[in-house]
Amino acid sequence: MVAMEVIPDPEAAGQRAAEIVAELARRAIADRGRFAWAISGGGPPALIFRRLGALELPWHVIDTWQVDERVAPTGDPERNRSEQERSLPPEAGAGTRWMPVEDDDLEAAAERYAATLPEWFDIIHMGIGADGHTASLVPGDPVLDVHDRDVAVTDRYEGRRRMTLTYPGLSRARSVLWLVTGSEKREALRRLLRADRSIPAARVPVADQVVVTDASAARDEGP
Repeated sequence: MVAMEVIPDPEAAGQRAAEIVAELARRAIADRGRFAWAISGGGPPALIFRRLGALELPWHVIDTWQVDERVAPTGDPERNRSEQERSLPPEAGAGTRWMPVEDDDLEAAAERYAATLPEWFDIIHMGIGADGHTASLVPGDPVLDVHDRDVAVTDRYEGRRRMTLTYPGLSRARSVLWLVTGSEKREALRRLLRADRSIPAARVPVADQVVVTDASAARDEGP
């Protein structure tokens, strides 16, 4: 079952999600000496990343991976990396592994990226689309049925191919943190909380999951 915290507005939800990440990072560093996490793209995650900069985390022992990325040139405004570099603290850069979507051989690039993944992510941050997609696991894409690779390349979605963690890749997470804001996500959130496997987000194979959401997305839902 997915746990849920309802926060009044998107800004406060981003703050709460950042606090969860920071708390888990400090605990992992105290226990194991390092913290490994993966981050998603889009507007709401930037709320988390900007707030992490004020929480005085030891970024030299924090390793960051991308959950997914659009196949586009470096610096393209559609790249998740573009927003992530703007939003994450500068100190995070040295420990971030960017998906190599500029390579000519994308399948080989995905395999190389998979080889860099940790045995376990302490947490993976994820979002959800109004259509129920998460990462770049979108309805109807063949990557939904990939079980032998941790990273794969999708068909075109909204005009771009994507590189993404697959369900096996996501299963490396000790926990998943969802940040879901906005009334347009209300139906997708409802289906996620009901474990409706007709949407890709509800198939993420991790037992420990928490949703931080704002009141607009969570209307008519309870914990």
